[in-house]
Amino acid sequence: MLDLTYESPKPKVISGAKHDWELVIGMEVHAQVASNAKLFSGASTRFGAEPNSNVSFVDAAMPGMLPVINEFCVEQAVRTGLGLKAQINLKSAFDRKNYFYPDLPQGYQISQLYHPIVGEGEILVDMEPGIARLVRIERIHMEQDAGKSIHDMDPNMSFVDLNRTGVCLMEIVSRPDIRGPEEAAAYVLKMRQILRYLSTCDGNMQNGNLRADVNVSVCRPGAYEKYMETQDFGHLGTRCEIKNMNSMRFIQQAIDHEARRQIAIVEAGGEVVQETRLYDPDRGETRSMRSKEEAHDYRYFPDPDLLPLEIEQEWVDGIAATLPELPDEKKARFVTEFGLSEYDASVLTAEVANAAYFEEVAAGAGDGKLAANWVINELFGRLKKEDHSIDQSPVNPEQLAGIVRLIKSDAISGKIAKDLFEIVYTEGGDPETIVEERGMKQVTDTGAIEQAVDQIIADNPAQVEKAQQNPKLAGWFVGQVMKATGGKANPKAVNEIVSAKLGL
Repeated sequence: MLDLTYESPKPKVISGAKHDWELVIGMEVHAQVASNAKLFSGASTRFGAEPNSNVSFVDAAMPGMLPVINEFCVEQAVRTGLGLKAQINLKSAFDRKNYFYPDLPQGYQISQLYHPIVGEGEILVDMEPGIARLVRIERIHMEQDAGKSIHDMDPNMSFVDLNRTGVCLMEIVSRPDIRGPEEAAAYVLKMRQILRYLSTCDGNMQNGNLRADVNVSVCRPGAYEKYMETQDFGHLGTRCEIKNMNSMRFIQQAIDHEARRQIAIVEAGGEVVQETRLYDPDRGETRSMRSKEEAHDYRYFPDPDLLPLEIEQEWVDGIAATLPELPDEKKARFVTEFGLSEYDASVLTAEVANAAYFEEVAAGAGDGKLAANWVINELFGRLKKEDHSIDQSPVNPEQLAGIVRLIKSDAISGKIAKDLFEIVYTEGGDPETIVEERGMKQVTDTGAIEQAVDQIIADNPAQVEKAQQNPKLAGWFVGQVMKATGGKANPKAVNEIVSAKLGL
């Protein structure tokens, strides 16, 4: 974690017709475990396969088929818990959550209600430099995903694709510590970042590999502080759950609409009904899906086909020893090791591949700050413009490090460096060789620069007089010299010689 003092962001306040209201938000993030096989069968988890082609007899709930737990999925859940600084429970158990739906052939889902594999943890959600929200994690449990019902292929029939049935999900449940729409989106982004660093989930929201259920309630100012003192939910309003959100923008819009809907109900003298709702992005509103079920509605009971899951502390320690450097630690190191601002370090560590690229450039260039400047402003800027990821960059770390080295050694100016970057980006090649072959080296010969300055001063006596009266106008001479030398003159040397010649 960064060794910096953080302030918590102020809670979002919404003005109702009668009162001010604050938001209270809890999140349930469903993350698909990055595994080749499902949680209780050997069927493939490959996305995009032909419908119903990744289905074993276990997934289809054929008579007599028994689940067999996938050890790798357990390892990924433990790894995630360790990455969130959470308690790992050496003994956990699976339960049956009973409900009937066509895309769940068993008629129940195998989940973990009473004894989850991961207990309490935490996540630091950065809002801006110096401002962050610490969100408590309540638990992580493993469960099977359901299949997919398709209702728009035929006017009279629905179809079912069971490829996702039985895929391992981690449900990561937060405490109601999030206080605004922007924080909720930032929380999901930070969770996604950590999961991708850990390689326990690919975080692909378009494919549904990461999605969130958002619990929203409203309360009067001061009520949340009473809840934090007592942990009594009676101080908070009735919550509604917005299901299956897979877009940061829609998460924010849905929360804002739902909060205003609840405020309008309460201020009109009504009561908010606890229920599950869906967000309609076309109408920009939430609508009722079903009344919110409680645990007893699902008739949970221990799964009789699965023994309690017992793991060894030594095994957990072995997983902990293989954890990578996580985003907060990496950001802190970039700040201290390379002297970067917290903002720049955040940009560079947003994706693990971006951070690795930068570190290669910094190592090759011997200047972390200058390397960061070129990676963020030139490379990331160009890749974003062309909608490319770092993996698609035509400039490799060694080439960019070569450009930075040439700038650092004063072999080329910043302007020439931009031209050189364009050549390397579009044509490829070794930067040093390109500079040599195309005569792009910076002119550092003070004699040649003096000659150019003398000529421009001689040709512009009126401008000399103006510059001597207003030294700020000396920049005109610097520009003329750079133009005369094709941008190759050393700008620092030009500035010094111009100042001296004009007697400034």
